[in-house]
Amino acid sequence: MADAQACAARVDRLREVMAQRGYDAVILRNNADLRWLTGSERTFDDEVAHTAFITATGQWLHTDSRYYNTFITRMGTNTAWVIDMELVDPAMWAAQRIAQTHSRMVALEDTCDLAFYDDLKACIHQCSGACLLPRLHGDIASLRMVKDAEELELMQHAQDITDAAFEYICTYIKPGLTEQDIRVELENYMLTHGADALSFDTIIATGANGANPHAQPGSTVVQQGDFIVMDYGAGYHDYHSDMTRTVCVGTPSEEQKKVYDIVRLAHETCAQYAKPGVIGKDVHNLAVKVITDAGYGEYFMHGLGHGVGLEIHEKPNFGRLYDLPIPEGSVVTIEPGIYLPGKFGVRLEDFGVVTADGYKPFTQSSHELVCISC
Repeated sequence: MADAQACAARVDRLREVMAQRGYDAVILRNNADLRWLTGSERTFDDEVAHTAFITATGQWLHTDSRYYNTFITRMGTNTAWVIDMELVDPAMWAAQRIAQTHSRMVALEDTCDLAFYDDLKACIHQCSGACLLPRLHGDIASLRMVKDAEELELMQHAQDITDAAFEYICTYIKPGLTEQDIRVELENYMLTHGADALSFDTIIATGANGANPHAQPGSTVVQQGDFIVMDYGAGYHDYHSDMTRTVCVGTPSEEQKKVYDIVRLAHETCAQYAKPGVIGKDVHNLAVKVITDAGYGEYFMHGLGHGVGLEIHEKPNFGRLYDLPIPEGSVVTIEPGIYLPGKFGVRLEDFGVVTADGYKPFTQSSHELVCISC
């Protein structure tokens, strides 16, 4: 059942933005935004099948028969939302709500597709209406940066499953297995131990393949002495976890140990630095400095971290171009890496919440290099 109090607070936060901007109403179709506002877990899929219309005093949700009963079950009969599955085009439904509420300034989130926008304008005309249609420009994504207690609890639960999966998979890995073998076993463990989804396509990359940050697991066979990069996460009630660990099959070489220690130092230095108000790119640049000072700067080219929540990549982030302060209550990954073409790669990733006391990771798996006995 949706947490009605938490969802009401989220709608109130949106209405504060609406009042500041002079909006009479907003129209929303983005599934992550709708999940955040309604609290209806495990309802949304890949289809853009729902439309919300919110004013200062009312909130309506249009869906269809495939989802209607699920919404009612998840949100309860006493929900503040008026839910209907009227057999009408979503754009016409929204235009009718505009006419019903006499709204004159109706904002759309800029995730709405152009076809819906064009249809909406035509339907407003058909309804003999007249209103301005300004853009929200990511305002709800910005509101979603600051997580509430329910969201943090769900992400911690997802990460607990992810940590348990790491402990298990380290007992399974051995030479002769393929990357795909490990992937299947890891994902199966999560899905049979509490996860109701996967956060994203699991990355398992062994040996030289680990030098490709977004390698796709395949038929490459694990060899004695390989580093294996494992980037994966469990989904739970639509929230994500995200973790990367690099393990060694057997005994690491001196170069492998050196590179791993540099990545660990970069990670832990940035985690200590991250706090509310720091500029996102400054955290990224700190990782670059640590890795560059150690002589490996050219082998770390991706961003240090990204926001996590209802989407696996959200605002804010620790990227080289993110020049805004990081708000308290945001959840961000820290994932420095070094990737040596033709040799191996190392990435160490936690995700956690930025609190008044600093960066608090959900991740509990050790930063020590795990060496798997063969």
